[in-house]
Amino acid sequence: MLGFHYKEYDGLGLAELVKKKEVHPKELVEEAIRLTNSLNPKLNAVIYRMYEEARKLAETDLSGTFAGVPMFLKDISQEMEGQPITSGSKALQGFKSKVDSEYVKRLREAGVIFLGRTNVPEFALVAITEPDHYGATRNPWNLNVTPGGSSGGSAAAVASGIVPIAGANDGGGSIRIPAAYCGLFGLKPTRGRTPVGPHYGRAWQGASVEHVLSRSVRDSAAMLDELYKYDKAAAYYAPSFQGSYLQASRTPIGKKLRIALSVSSPIGTEVHPECKKAVLKVARLLESMGHVVEEVDAPVDGHKIAKSYLMMYFAETAALLTSLEETLGKKVTFEDVEPTTWLLGLLGKATTAEEFALSIREWDKAAYQMETFHETYDFYLTPTTAFPPAKIGELEPSSSEKFLISTVGKLGLGGLLKKAGIVDQIAQKNLSRTPFTQLANLTGQPAMSLPLHLTADGLPVGVQVIAAKGREDLLFQLAGELEQAEDWIDVRKYPMV
Repeated sequence: MLGFHYKEYDGLGLAELVKKKEVHPKELVEEAIRLTNSLNPKLNAVIYRMYEEARKLAETDLSGTFAGVPMFLKDISQEMEGQPITSGSKALQGFKSKVDSEYVKRLREAGVIFLGRTNVPEFALVAITEPDHYGATRNPWNLNVTPGGSSGGSAAAVASGIVPIAGANDGGGSIRIPAAYCGLFGLKPTRGRTPVGPHYGRAWQGASVEHVLSRSVRDSAAMLDELYKYDKAAAYYAPSFQGSYLQASRTPIGKKLRIALSVSSPIGTEVHPECKKAVLKVARLLESMGHVVEEVDAPVDGHKIAKSYLMMYFAETAALLTSLEETLGKKVTFEDVEPTTWLLGLLGKATTAEEFALSIREWDKAAYQMETFHETYDFYLTPTTAFPPAKIGELEPSSSEKFLISTVGKLGLGGLLKKAGIVDQIAQKNLSRTPFTQLANLTGQPAMSLPLHLTADGLPVGVQVIAAKGREDLLFQLAGELEQAEDWIDVRKYPMV
């Protein structure tokens, strides 16, 4: 056992202890392994372990900002040479990466020690983490509810204290939604800020970006300092930033900001009172700090944003299934993947190139509208999610829906469903709980979820803050100040599972 309380430290705190030789990396690794073995049977956050590799690495001469700090990678896109990565799918069992992703290379340079991989929904397609192959990940605050998705396994591992930081990515809210549900800090960087290579120049047409989930603001900021470097594979580059995000997180804003606020769903669906309450509480806090907060909706068409997001979602799933055939060396069938994944792929195959191109234009329109909006408002404040975390299994398709999916999937009737208006129905059902996060993915803006509210049932809900492209520094400044607030949820101070 360690001579100090491991869970009380964030990543930078552990790295400082290592640097001062007050603790050895192998001690941190053993404690993280002990906690994984103790807590994971309840949480199902970790689906692959690399204990022996971690132990060997801990004995080497490590350097970097996070030297000796244990962390997990997410089981999609964050590839490590010679190690399995399954994207939550039975179809990829046995597949091993041939090279390190650029993301992993940069984390190696930062000195972290990889312990394994965390659970994801199949191909990271939904906002809950309940893949058929690995089973559901549970929320450390309450084992009966979801930690969100698609970075749900990483969120559960961090919130429970197994590790202080874990790999995550966000294509429609997959960092911010789990952060909101697990009482963590989660920032989605500006498009092009973090690496996507070497296999991709853009992930989900640029909607998806890599980063981490963390308990502290400064860990997220320091990690972004490590990740923000030239990526020769990248199709997009974020506006240049010459400073330090870590320093920004320590620097008060020092001026009056103008902040827009909305608690209305952009697709006209219900928003839970607790999620509204969280935003209004933060608004009052910001006003007490001298900022001006006005109730104003973003100048975009929420329904068009939802449709264009889903158009990309369908098309990318269809492309994924086609590329999977090359990986597997065989034709992919309905039986190889989960029924919902197959259905999404069919809808993608029924989408025309014209429809896809027109939907991407909506991204560009919205990006221009939001950049103009931010000439007036420094931040846009909304709930992160429209509801607190759902119960495990609550969002599974009903028996009739499962029958329809199975029938349509086996007969290949994606085009018929599309004509029957199924896309609108899917948009309403899938996005009604999480309608706020997709906007920043399509416009390329940075956005964060702040842990500043607990519901009457004792569950966290998040408050989202969106800034203009390239202004992660301003987000970190605000988060660093709000982290000192009385209502900030520091999971280290709450009894976890």
